[in-house]
Amino acid sequence: MVLSDLTCPHVDCNGRICMIDPSELLRPEAKFASKPVSHYRDYSIDLDDPLKERVRRTYTEMHTNQCVKFVSEKMAEWLRFNKFKDTIMNTLMKLNFLVDESDPDADIPNIVHAFQTAERIREEHPNDDWFHLTGLIHDLGKVMAFYNEPQWAVVGDTFPVGCAWGDSIVYRDTTFENNPDTYNPLYNVKYGIYQPNCGLDEVLMSWGHDEYMYRMLLHNKCKLPEQGLYMIRFHSFYPWHTGGDYDHLCSPKDFRMKQWVLEFNKYDLYTKGGSLPDVEELKPYYQSLIDKYIPGILEW
Repeated sequence: MVLSDLTCPHVDCNGRICMIDPSELLRPEAKFASKPVSHYRDYSIDLDDPLKERVRRTYTEMHTNQCVKFVSEKMAEWLRFNKFKDTIMNTLMKLNFLVDESDPDADIPNIVHAFQTAERIREEHPNDDWFHLTGLIHDLGKVMAFYNEPQWAVVGDTFPVGCAWGDSIVYRDTTFENNPDTYNPLYNVKYGIYQPNCGLDEVLMSWGHDEYMYRMLLHNKCKLPEQGLYMIRFHSFYPWHTGGDYDHLCSPKDFRMKQWVLEFNKYDLYTKGGSLPDVEELKPYYQSLIDKYIPGILEW
């Protein structure tokens, strides 16, 4: 979504349908919340609310189209890293013109969220500069939206394809009926194409900014530690780290790393709606981290 297109048309209805988001079981502790706790990740359906309708439509498109074939095609396209070349900071500035259409918690440019997340991490983990940088760039894969990708193939919660849909996926009961994998007997069972406890490294995730950014960083020989790369790759995998699904696919490494993802997510989610950072004032510090961990012009 560009900044000039922040509204959605109303849809008339006679009532409101309520749907409980499973992730409300892990709403923030009060000290992390920048608004009332109950207001985070609210995926209730209200056809009279333009923001909620925008979110619901984005997830409906996502859950209709994200299948094994689609993900395989997108990986073949994007993992050639031949779209453009640029630095981390220049690419980050593009997020000033992106509003995430899947996000019920924020209706502001994504660059604000990037610096909010990084600064909150910096405040509470002052000695872990790699963690600060991870917070800054965790959503940078959303740059795909500027290269002809619809937002449903860029943003939002992620989930495995090639096996049964997890119960805690948002809008799970109403949005997968037109996905071809829903009816494929190879894919619509618990393990699908995977082996028990194969590890998330072996799982094909729905295509989006998490997997793309992780792969891009590896391609460009990023020096972030493993836990930082893991946070970037799985921070949107809410059906697992928050909803409790897909443990049967996880390895011991995944269970160890899950604690890092949960630590990261309290800053990612719960800084939304907080004070606005002074981006220009903060840029020199974060440029120094970029120069340390992932310098120069990169292949995207």
